[in-house]
Amino acid sequence: MRPGVRIALDVGTVRIGVARSDALGMLAVPLDAVAAGDTSIDAVLAVADEWQAIEAYVGLPLHMSGGEGASAEMARSWAGRLAERSDMPVRLIDERLSTVQAQRALREGGRSTRQSRSVIDSASAVMVLQSVLDAESATGRAPGELVERRETT
Repeated sequence: MRPGVRIALDVGTVRIGVARSDALGMLAVPLDAVAAGDTSIDAVLAVADEWQAIEAYVGLPLHMSGGEGASAEMARSWAGRLAERSDMPVRLIDERLSTVQAQRALREGGRSTRQSRSVIDSASAVMVLQSVLDAESATGRAPGELVERRETT
């Protein structure tokens, strides 16, 4: 596994959850979510720069059948815009159960759904990133689908 911080992003319509790894790529921790919208790419790039991230993972919310809907289309589009503006590789990663796992973990930690609203997106990003770190540790390869940079004219 290459040393360096990785970030994971859970793209939503209101907030984008953010998590980062330690420099050894072993442990995922939550960061503050950023507001979704026109400035979200700038905010994420600032976080990536602050932590000197070497790679970004964007959660791809697939249906349980593996199909893609509107949320997956939104995540793909957002990841494409991030890739266009960043020098680091951007990868899409299946996040089908990350929010459910995050909600369960927060509930087990004593937080109600209402108390969890502000942190659920970053908790979900932690679940995505930890699965990435574990997979990369096991295989030696970065998991997920690399987002190709589109040529801008």
